[in-house]
Amino acid sequence: MKFVTVSYKERVLIGMLIDNRIVDICKAEEKLFHTSEIPCSMIELVEHYDEISEKLAAIHMWGQEAPKGEAVYSVEEIKWLAPIPRPRKNIFCVGKNYADHAIEMGSAADIPAHLMLFSKAPTSVTGHEEDVLAHQQVTTELDYEGELAVIIGKTCKNIKEEEAMDHVFGYTLINDVTARDLQERHKQFLLGKSLDTSCPMGPAIVHQSAIENPGSLQIETRVNGEVRQKGNTEQFIFGVANIIATIAKGTTLEPGDIIATGTPAGVGKGFNPPRFLKPGDIMEVTIEEIGTLRNTVK
Repeated sequence: MKFVTVSYKERVLIGMLIDNRIVDICKAEEKLFHTSEIPCSMIELVEHYDEISEKLAAIHMWGQEAPKGEAVYSVEEIKWLAPIPRPRKNIFCVGKNYADHAIEMGSAADIPAHLMLFSKAPTSVTGHEEDVLAHQQVTTELDYEGELAVIIGKTCKNIKEEEAMDHVFGYTLINDVTARDLQERHKQFLLGKSLDTSCPMGPAIVHQSAIENPGSLQIETRVNGEVRQKGNTEQFIFGVANIIATIAKGTTLEPGDIIATGTPAGVGKGFNPPRFLKPGDIMEVTIEEIGTLRNTVK
């Protein structure tokens, strides 16, 4: 199942993306079951998934055949929002998780021996097909970073690595847009990573049951149709389970928490000369089995 948050006629709703249609989950529940038990926000759906999973499965089955109508909309009728439009806390981000990216940003000596973490503020989040602001008044070195993101489904702390995947709800795409000059100037990454609209996310969260192996997914980033990044999560230095277990050592992860797992080589700063983003550029991040996240720099 693919879960989305969208706006339809100025009403924000959570839905299922089935082909090119959006099934309004809460309206479908009312139609099929005459109940209103399913939460109408994504974080609450993630939090209570086990309690409502049977109803969600029934809605998904109904939605595959249901005609467009009261609870089914075409994608042309909706406005995409980030699946989790306002995370409860900062997005956890893994740095230099592909060796080739670590090298392009420095040298082989920059390949980390331990997990490298920073974060992006919740206010940086924006959705699929939304504009990413160029922020030309504060940066001249805006860059792209296509990444697989993990959505935590169950609270966890001090867990073993072999238990970590039991706490995953699903996966989505993130473009970790970065102001390289701010990143370098301030040393800590927060400002360079947290400009408004610098965390495009979506279009959907794919439930973990649909992803057989998150450690073997093709990832590609294009700018204006040109492939800039091409990799596979097989190249992770730290795998998803290791990332979760490492963060959860003494730090509580909660349903709806988001972890961006790092980006492959090919970022703009890695070129000689660098190829930073400019207004009008179209960025597309694609990961197999999940979809494509598209945004235009404005």
